[in-house]
Amino acid sequence: MITMKVLPEVPPEARIENMPPRAEARSETPRKNIWIDLDNSPHIPFFAPIVPKLEALGYSVFMTGRDAYQVVEMVELFHLDCKIVGHHYGKKKFLKVWGALTRALRLIPTIISQKPDLAVAHGSRTQILTAFLLGIPVMQIADYEHSAPGFLYLAPDWGVAPDVIPVEAIHNDPKRALRYPGIKEDVYVPSFRPDPAIKAQLGLLATDLVVTIRPPASEAHYHKPESDDLFHAVVEALAKKPDAKMVILPRNARQAAQIRDLWPHLLVQGRIFIPERAIDGLNLIWYSDLVISGGGTMNREAAALGIPVYSIFRGKLGAVDRYLSDQGRLVLIESVDEIATKIKLVRRNGVVRTESNQRSALETIVGFIVGAVESKQRIGK
Repeated sequence: MITMKVLPEVPPEARIENMPPRAEARSETPRKNIWIDLDNSPHIPFFAPIVPKLEALGYSVFMTGRDAYQVVEMVELFHLDCKIVGHHYGKKKFLKVWGALTRALRLIPTIISQKPDLAVAHGSRTQILTAFLLGIPVMQIADYEHSAPGFLYLAPDWGVAPDVIPVEAIHNDPKRALRYPGIKEDVYVPSFRPDPAIKAQLGLLATDLVVTIRPPASEAHYHKPESDDLFHAVVEALAKKPDAKMVILPRNARQAAQIRDLWPHLLVQGRIFIPERAIDGLNLIWYSDLVISGGGTMNREAAALGIPVYSIFRGKLGAVDRYLSDQGRLVLIESVDEIATKIKLVRRNGVVRTESNQRSALETIVGFIVGAVESKQRIGK
């Protein structure tokens, strides 16, 4: 079995609240470099507020990403400096492994030139492999415990997850498992500011009942066909509601083409709208009456904003979704019959309750990253 070296535990004195100001902290030593890999589109808003926090503390940050799941469009939307390397190589396991190996080889020259002190990502298997080959400590963040935290027999040096996820599901060494309060979306939702211009951009009228829909992640390893059945049934049910306008956000061009083939009449009638380019998902959710999604991030964003949200995800339920469901912030749709009985097609009054009113998730994660970078400095002392 191949294993990665285990580094010292993140020290309390390296947490962000104990770090000195930037000018004093970095005046005599070279700036340490942190590599962030953006593997999927939800990672862009997640890391967007983390990067300036790290830079304000005196660290250099460089980002790479892959051309998959609208990562390129989201990077442009958020104006991030990111080098795109590789793409999505397919759903089957052997293609995923081959893709990770291929992308790792393509990443190596860039990573060698940057000489990072720490690699950080929200579930990038390629980064784990590349970091192992180059001897770079790696921190992997995750919020779905049923997705393997490592790659093949490689494990990250640190695993980070919401505190509702059991420690044993984060890392095989409990000392390497770090947990933050709240959910992943609490990192960036508190800084969200709505922009009403999106309503005109999407052609939304005051009389429309706006339903934002995210289809299931059909290429993910945890995908279940039952999610597709629920998605189709949801669209057919909403098609019978004359005032319902569906804004559907496909995960890729293939999925968009399938939707156009299935419901061309609804597109012509303006009942279904598919954005031509990536848009700010939080802003769309804010101006929606309800959200229905086959994936985790959009469901959780809606829950964090206090927007009614329904999950048609039929894979193995994660601790975060169970936590939101138990709180009444997320409704699980488990059968076609429940579409009619559970989904409430009601216009909101424009006032929502924002659940993400804390910033401790952001500060805690930044503190973990800082602690990991600084702990490397102490090796050999």
